[in-house]
Amino acid sequence: MKLRERIAVVTGAGRGIGKSIAIAFAAEGAHVVVADIDAAAGEQTTKQIQEKNGQAIFIRTDVSTPDSVEKLTRSALNEFGRIHILVNNAAIQVSKTVIDTTVEEWNRQMAVNLGGVFLCSRSFLPHLRQTRGVIINLSSVNAFFVEPACAGYCATKAAIIGLTKAMAIDHGREGVRAHAICPGYIDAGLAESYFQSQADPARARTDAGKLHALGRIGRPEEVARLAVFLASEDSSFMTGAAIIVDGGFSAGLPAREE
Repeated sequence: MKLRERIAVVTGAGRGIGKSIAIAFAAEGAHVVVADIDAAAGEQTTKQIQEKNGQAIFIRTDVSTPDSVEKLTRSALNEFGRIHILVNNAAIQVSKTVIDTTVEEWNRQMAVNLGGVFLCSRSFLPHLRQTRGVIINLSSVNAFFVEPACAGYCATKAAIIGLTKAMAIDHGREGVRAHAICPGYIDAGLAESYFQSQADPARARTDAGKLHALGRIGRPEEVARLAVFLASEDSSFMTGAAIIVDGGFSAGLPAREE
């Protein structure tokens, strides 16, 4: 097992990519702290891990709130005594242009998507120094190129890459590694919410798949396998990287169908 006896905190682990990462970590022997603002979803992830004889606890967390993040840190340490891995996955998306986005919507996206990475990293870094641990931040291919009507979301995902590189440089000599994962369309979480908001969700999913060189959108467990690699010693000489996992979405126009 690649993560035997490691203690991992995964935010936004109630559904989507975060849930798949939490389950994959547990399958590799990690003890997982499932953090999510949605208690029902977080408890369900925890139950799924435990039903497969994995080790997990749930802590309700709003990553945009310093007090909540401090409670998460205290609770995780009280339960396990140390932390080896932090996955900053929690995020929201407002599908609007700048002019249509309210100040409240803008501030909330910044507070959750970017502020959550800052607050959780700041809170856990002293403990990750002790274990020479790993931070994994979920960014997006939208950090490199944008799609219509998601201005605030794209801004946060681009900023996460800059923050990841800064932490890699500042804390690398302390033994802490920091990575960013940049998924394309994944059939879960925020993408699923987008598909369901369309008049024909199945058609929207199929059309999204055609944008990828592999002809389909990704599965959350495909991102989770990359997270396991980055959290393990298999990636011991990697830090500060923004790794794209998008089925060729960002590589350019896919091959034309005959």
